[in-house]
Formats: sequence, structure tokens, C-alpha cells
Amino acid sequence: MHSYIKANLAPNKNIGLIKLHDEASFNCMKKSGKLASKCLDFIEPYILEGTTTEYLDRLIYEFALSNNCVPATLYYRGYPASSCISLNNVICHGIPSKKKLKEGDILNIDVTLIHDGWYGDTSRMYKVGKISRKAEILLDITKECLMEAIKILKPGIHTGDIGARIQEIAERNRFSVVEDLCGHGIGKIFHDHPNILHFGKKGHGYELKEGMIFTIEPMINAGSKDIKLLSDGWTIVTRDKELSAQFEHTVGITKNGCEIFTIS
Repeated sequence: MHSYIKANLAPNKNIGLIKLHDEASFNCMKKSGKLASKCLDFIEPYILEGTTTEYLDRLIYEFALSNNCVPATLYYRGYPASSCISLNNVICHGIPSKKKLKEGDILNIDVTLIHDGWYGDTSRMYKVGKISRKAEILLDITKECLMEAIKILKPGIHTGDIGARIQEIAERNRFSVVEDLCGHGIGKIFHDHPNILHFGKKGHGYELKEGMIFTIEPMINAGSKDIKLLSDGWTIVTRDKELSAQFEHTVGITKNGCEIFTIS
């Protein structure tokens, strides 16, 4: 069976084939991606000591509705919030709560907004006041991992090249890459084929072709790569309680490179 299919011939579900999108689809993704990135711009001034993550989530919900969007995470497989807000040693899927932000915290806010049926998915890190030198370096390197991986994107390379680039940067700086979680195909469904691993070997995995749309979202730990799922069934933390960081963009593969749909 072929691994690729024209997106307009495929149903809106994950059928295990890689969808190749046309220019009209890219234009739709630009709109949803831009709104998701604008949401992350909008929330930044509210990230202050004493603010609850529940309040931030409420603002994200209101932003989505006022921009004719639906927050994709709300009630997705029972998830209770409009965003994922992950503090300090939380790797991802942190559930917003009455917990107040405090000086020195780092947090990832991950939003996916559905606009006219298209999913724009992005996340970035934020700082509360002055953070530690170690946290600062972790944030810088995690962002570098994402942006350097995006720089190599073009038809003909492989998904393994993306993972290899991220892993090389993280490990060179004595950080570790979370291997149990990955990026994913996206478009008119939230999680599609293929999975985008953030570790790997050059030349391995799927070949990138024009029209592919997916997320790259490296999760980089200050300590070991080992993870632990909390009893709420969603929150994933570092097993050694060390800090974790993540940045995410949704990208589309073009004839000669790529387009970042969620650029701020």
C-alpha cells in the first residue's frame, strides 16, 4: 500500500496514510495557525506572579470564541480545558488549575484552535519574573532544537533527519529528548499520520513530500528522558523532577522548503 494520498481523496480521519495537501489547504492552515499564534501573543501579558493557570485557560477560551474558533482540546477524549499549561517539571498535558504562578516558574502553553474545520497547533515557553540560569539555557536550547529542525525541512529528506537534528543539539548541550511523545500530522483532524519523532537517525522514517502538514514539538528535559504519567490520566512529568521545556510549530512542506503556519 502507498504511504501517501492526496488529502482531498482521503476521509477526515487517520487512515494510516500521509495526506498531501494542496494550496487551498495551505491557505486554510495559514488562517488557523495565525490565530493560534495570536492567541499565544495575547496571553503573554497575563503571565504574572499570583495568576492562576485556570484564569489563563479561561482567557484562551474567550479568545478562541471571539475569533470564531473552537479550542480543540476542550472535551477531547475527556480533557477538561481549552489549553494545556505545563509548569516546571511537567513535560506536557498539564491541566489548568487554581495553582498560582510564582517567581521563577517556567511554563509551556499549548493551544490548538479549530478555524473553519482546520487545526492550528502551537506552543511556547513563558517565564514568570526572573528564572534560574539553568532554566534560561534549557529554554534557549529547546527553541533552537525546534528552529534548527525547521531549517532543514524540504522534500526528499526523511522524518528521521528531523529527530537526528533535534537529538544532536539537545545532547550536545547535556539535555535529553523525551522519546515517548511526538509531533504528528495535522490538518482537518487533530492527530494524523505520520508521527514525528524528536530523536532518530538521518535517512530513516518517511520521506518528506510537498503538501505534507505536521507539527514539530520537541520536549527537552534538563535531566533524564524518563517520564511519569500522573493519576489524572493526562499530566506527564519528568520522573526525576527536573525541569522540562517545549516549543511547537505547525509546518507545511513546500516545493523547495517549508512554511511555518504558526509563526508569531
